[in-house]
Amino acid sequence: MSSNIPQSPLGDLKDGLIFILSAPAGTGKTTLVQKLVQEFPNVVQSISTTTRPLRQGEIPGIHYHFVSEADFQKAIEDGEFLEYVKLYGYYYGTSLKWITDQQKSGKHVVLVIDTQGAKQLMGKLLATFIFVLPPSLDVLKERLIRRNTEESRVIEKRLAIVEDELKAASLYDYHLINDDLEVAYDILRSIVIAEVHKNRGKSHQEN
Repeated sequence: MSSNIPQSPLGDLKDGLIFILSAPAGTGKTTLVQKLVQEFPNVVQSISTTTRPLRQGEIPGIHYHFVSEADFQKAIEDGEFLEYVKLYGYYYGTSLKWITDQQKSGKHVVLVIDTQGAKQLMGKLLATFIFVLPPSLDVLKERLIRRNTEESRVIEKRLAIVEDELKAASLYDYHLINDDLEVAYDILRSIVIAEVHKNRGKSHQEN
């Protein structure tokens, strides 16, 4: 890795931090978060609950928690979600209890959610909001076609809402462009390290 950022255990905080990561589909946000989780043992990624069908290669409990719409609606009624949205006809939500438990154990939690979900949390949740941008819309379309996980009509729908998603980027604390995976990851990890050290300093001052 080309980064000269020193290694950090990202520890010494009583409660873990929350990082919200949003980006248009095909931007590489999932790969970036996987690299972060692999490098730092006390960083975990939240696993969303969804009503959409299982895709080829996906594993329940690893990629998503797959539930029926009836079960999802009951979870909404029981107040189990930190946030939830309906996208492309399916529900997606984040477990409030799981997030709270992880934070109390000192883990830093990364939520990979869309801009609708992120907007629900802005001003209500103490978190760092990070937006990942594609190099260009043409590159984004190429990536969506290349990954071959969705029909062309779904890809066109995704591209149609990218403009609105990009407009929401101005609401985020940090922006990074993923035109080179290693460079983008260096930026992401430096953001996380900086935020942890900043909050560590605040914690020491309070004590």
